[in-house]
Amino acid sequence: MFRWVRTFSTASPFLKNASMASPSLHQHSFQVFRDVPPLRKMRRRLLLDKKTLGFVPTMGALHEGHLSLIRQAATENTDVVVSIFVNPTQFGVNEDLSSYPRTWDSDVAKLEQLNDEFARLGSNTGRITAILAPTAKVMYPTLPPSSEIDGDGSFVTITPISRKLEGASRPVFFRGVATVCMKLFNIVQADRAYFGQKDVQQTVVIRRMVQDFYVDTEIKIGETVREHDGLAMSSRNVYLGARRRSVGLVLYKALKAAENAYNSGKISRSDILNAANTVTSQILSEQQALSPSERALYEVDYISLADPDTLDEVESIDPAKGAIISGAIKMVPLEESKPGEDCGLGDGQVAVRLIDNLIFKPQV
Repeated sequence: MFRWVRTFSTASPFLKNASMASPSLHQHSFQVFRDVPPLRKMRRRLLLDKKTLGFVPTMGALHEGHLSLIRQAATENTDVVVSIFVNPTQFGVNEDLSSYPRTWDSDVAKLEQLNDEFARLGSNTGRITAILAPTAKVMYPTLPPSSEIDGDGSFVTITPISRKLEGASRPVFFRGVATVCMKLFNIVQADRAYFGQKDVQQTVVIRRMVQDFYVDTEIKIGETVREHDGLAMSSRNVYLGARRRSVGLVLYKALKAAENAYNSGKISRSDILNAANTVTSQILSEQQALSPSERALYEVDYISLADPDTLDEVESIDPAKGAIISGAIKMVPLEESKPGEDCGLGDGQVAVRLIDNLIFKPQV
């Protein structure tokens, strides 16, 4: 089914949150929905036709991690909806909402390529049926979205999980994630929704929300997709540039060192975290010894060893249950750049928060 994409005036105050880079008319192999009622009509048709629906929520700037989730959804459902919405309520007051990459044209092109790929695979693979790309006014119809900790609005809070780890540094983040996911789940009413393991705390929050509120959508988790050298794929990686990207591998290396300690039989918190902290300290010392035009500095926010269900910190790993090792670092802006250097989007002046995790599987 084809549909002409509806355009918006550039004067709209909500356009920057619509994830649409340039208003234009295109014909696509999927429908593009900007509002809720037409999508619900489509969903009712799918139900009457006994079709199954998979849902992949995104904030755009699609990369192979997103595409792997869409592929998984297409193998398990006849139809797939992808949302593209840069959600303002999960950004703190001083965070990077305005600089978050918005790449509508390339995102649509990637989704078209996926549908071509699915068509070649034949009838056993589903198709991307629709993109949901609402404005902030559609998603937050009664009050402007608030990023204040005590801001007014209709919010979903999942505590105490949302206060830990990422939530300790970003106090409104998981409130925003849970709120927008609840809205999206209510709008799309999918049989299954797909999330990546890289955002491990998000997966725990969403699963808890679905359980506690009896949301009739199954949550499916796809493995973290990585670059060839192990860097977890993220929409924010475009800001790194070559120098910070190379040093940014420190988080993955630290988590792998902790994993190696666990696989060698270590189960105490001190042994596991010491292995990770040794890596982050050593690489930071090496960078600090370089000149400002050569180095890339970072700050370690946290490295956590936690229970896989509650995210409570553990003093010793239960081998029958395993654990999650996770961490976050901030790659600070470059102090000096060299002529012709690849500094990434923003010329190396945008701080980049990197998160990652590894799952320690049960050993008995």
